[in-house]
Amino acid sequence: MINVAVVGATGYTGVELLRILAQHPEVSIQMVTSRSEAGTSVSSIFPNLREHLQLEFCDPDPDLLAKCDLVFFATPHGTAMALVPELLARGVKVIDLSADFRIKDAKLWSHWYGIPHTCPELLEEAVYGLPEVNRELIKTASLIANPGCYPTAVQLGLIPLLKHKVIDPGSLIADVKSGVSGAGRKASIGTLLCEASENMKAYGITGHRHQPEIVQGLNAYSETPVNLTFMPHLTPMIRGIQASLYASLLKDDIDLQSLFEDFYSGERFIDVMEAGLSPETRTVSGSNMCRIAVTQPEGSDKVVVLVAEDNLVKGAAGQAVQNMNIMYGFDEVLGLNLISILP
Repeated sequence: MINVAVVGATGYTGVELLRILAQHPEVSIQMVTSRSEAGTSVSSIFPNLREHLQLEFCDPDPDLLAKCDLVFFATPHGTAMALVPELLARGVKVIDLSADFRIKDAKLWSHWYGIPHTCPELLEEAVYGLPEVNRELIKTASLIANPGCYPTAVQLGLIPLLKHKVIDPGSLIADVKSGVSGAGRKASIGTLLCEASENMKAYGITGHRHQPEIVQGLNAYSETPVNLTFMPHLTPMIRGIQASLYASLLKDDIDLQSLFEDFYSGERFIDVMEAGLSPETRTVSGSNMCRIAVTQPEGSDKVVVLVAEDNLVKGAAGQAVQNMNIMYGFDEVLGLNLISILP
């Protein structure tokens, strides 16, 4: 049994993390922090937790956080890096669900997030928490940079092809759609019901801050620099990510189905679907499963990879718990054996 705290748990990612941790047999939630809601019961903000979590929000006091084995940060960017150095120095492990430690280049991070990075010395120490490719590093890590929802889907779809050198890394396209919860719980005109319902739109069309995170991850599997066109879209659904990924094949005799099945053999949260099937967001809603389908359109030299995941689970909180399980030697599926919700 480990003692954990969740810092900044008033958003959608935070409540999803609490939902999963509250049912985890090896976890005791000691603290749930929020400066704005300090003194308020967690269940009054999130009624779904009424029977499962009897705690009040409190201030993120480093001395109290340091009494925990592990601290999760479900905070806006720029918050975790103010507390993480002290926690690590006091022997506490950290899983950061924000973007503070995902990009290794501090200047590049500052360019995309608009503020200086206050502890660039930790960027190399941080392990990128994509379990399917970084499991061995995660096992011994003290600081995990939990991947973003878009980067998770795009990397899981393209890494097998890059690693086997069967696609041109200079002409990759990621056309990705996200549910509105990906924009967070803050008040915003663009996510109001009357704005987002019955509507779909591209955004970040001149550049999105997840782009460098994705490219950094893909470059690790390419002998030449990756050139990626990444286009995110907002869709009128609450949760889910659907990625349509396109690349030019360098070989015409590749068994793409077998390539993906072999690459993800034994991975308990990756479902490589049978040829001819297409993953749907509703089949992963509320679960930590990522479903992938791969095809080569008839008469084309392109490969199309389709990926579906829940942006709040495999794209955020579920993946964080998966990382925790690996770090502490628990069964990787512990607390995550969640069946998706239909309809």
